[in-house]
Amino acid sequence: MRVLLAEDDPVIALGMERKLADLGHEVVARVSDGEAAVTEAARTAPEVIVMDIVMPKLDGLEAARRISAAQDVAIVAITAYDDPELVERALDVGVAAYLVKPVDARQVGSALQLAVRRHAEFRALRVHVDRLGDALEARKLVERAKGILMSRTGVSEPDAFVRIQRRARDRNRTMADVARGIIAAAEVLG
Repeated sequence: MRVLLAEDDPVIALGMERKLADLGHEVVARVSDGEAAVTEAARTAPEVIVMDIVMPKLDGLEAARRISAAQDVAIVAITAYDDPELVERALDVGVAAYLVKPVDARQVGSALQLAVRRHAEFRALRVHVDRLGDALEARKLVERAKGILMSRTGVSEPDAFVRIQRRARDRNRTMADVARGIIAAAEVLG
């Protein structure tokens, strides 16, 4: 995997870089502060970021929040502090795995796999939720358009649905698009 390493301690950073290389990963950039992590994440587009939490200029959690808001990438937080509140804050900003120093290569490898898998699962879940939201919105539009057709033309609910469905098929549009048109026309006509 292409990895961005953000660690302010040069000795720990060098050791982590070696561990990542031994595991077969490519370190695309190594930075020592949170601001640089945000910049390099945008520039290098890594698959995963290994980030210390306590860093100068911008702490790792704020950097993780900014990175997660801007791009789709898995983040592994590494810290010397075993604090449940810190873990909770890390999860809130989008960190997919959390390690407490010192870490060995086996832990790093497992954390990277876990982070990438969890991140992919969250991404799929977000897509699913978005699709469900779109489907619900489309259903609301169709229901409203059916109501308009029923009140204006006196047709039954099934007939109103068939009219919307038929128009969508004939015009190669979605039922939601047809419903929007009916609603817009009704608003113009009052």
